[in-house]
Amino acid sequence: MAHKDILTGEHFIHGDAACAEGGLAAGCRFFAGYPITPATEVAERMARRLPEVGGVYIQMEDEIASMAAILGASWGGVKSMTSTSGPGFSLMMENIGLGMMTETPCVVVNIQRGGPSTGLPTLVGQADIMQARWGSHGDYGCIALAPSSPQECFDLTVHAFNLSEIYRQPVFVMADEVVGHMTEKVVIPPRRELTVVERTYPNMPKNDYFPFESTGSLPAPMATAGQGYNVHVTGLTHDERGYPVITDIVQERNVRHIVDKIRKNAEKIIRVEAIGLTDAEVVLTAYGCTARVARQAFENLRDRGHKVGFLRLITVWPFPSNLIRELAPRVRAFVVPEINYGQVAYEVERTAQGKAEVMLMALMGGSIHTPEEIEDAVGEYL
Repeated sequence: MAHKDILTGEHFIHGDAACAEGGLAAGCRFFAGYPITPATEVAERMARRLPEVGGVYIQMEDEIASMAAILGASWGGVKSMTSTSGPGFSLMMENIGLGMMTETPCVVVNIQRGGPSTGLPTLVGQADIMQARWGSHGDYGCIALAPSSPQECFDLTVHAFNLSEIYRQPVFVMADEVVGHMTEKVVIPPRRELTVVERTYPNMPKNDYFPFESTGSLPAPMATAGQGYNVHVTGLTHDERGYPVITDIVQERNVRHIVDKIRKNAEKIIRVEAIGLTDAEVVLTAYGCTARVARQAFENLRDRGHKVGFLRLITVWPFPSNLIRELAPRVRAFVVPEINYGQVAYEVERTAQGKAEVMLMALMGGSIHTPEEIEDAVGEYL
């Protein structure tokens, strides 16, 4: 019996499984990874499902090799992904930088746990957010998505693959242990209702193609092995042909391109859920599992007549700086609950530019906030 890559219908699955199914629905046919709590279930699902649809699953010796493998698979013409958690994410960073410099589309799913180091393997954290943005050395643009439900684990993994193909770079799905291990209804639509961006290959004479030439604010189409184009892939500073040219002029062009292709398209990429911002005096700002609790607190406060807004970051990077700057002069405060010591609160504070107070509600990992705690914090500004 033939197996389906898109399991259309209603399913009762956890977020990790939903990430795997989202990858398959987006066309992923190669997965390389190493088991790590709480992301192992993504790999387990892929180990079973990929062979069913003609794909390849490889358990690598570590996360360094895993990241290298999915970059190589992508240059071979196959959509690829991996999954990990904090310690493995740290090991991937050098090769993530390689993926950024070589403009290689792929998806990295990070099911976050408490850290640093081995930390809390089985318990929740949200402290890898800044690592996603700044973890590898050098400058590059970053796209990171934060699902708040198993349904979004599916939806945003598909979206991550689409963004990786459009902007030709690794894209992060920054889930957390609670969302990854939470089991809920996930609706997988039929193929005709899914938006899937396929790889864009060059359509020009071989001698006219330059794999690292920017076309406006977007990268060039990506030729892959076996198509007959002359493609040289290197992490060194390189010209539009991909050949190493170690000069400051070429470095300037290289880095500006891999940063600006995200900066110039940030407003197209950014997704938020915004409720009640028009008359808000205090804005609750959250993401991932914390946003579910914050949403309940928001609804409770609204029911009691308080002018509170709710801003959920679906896209954490690029950060919705323009929206925060617009809100800051007309609200008293932003209240930011998160399971770290202020990684997004810091960014809110930076972009608010002192025009509104920013209250961090920090947890170090292992537990989540309660609606009552968040309501009390908001109450200080009402």
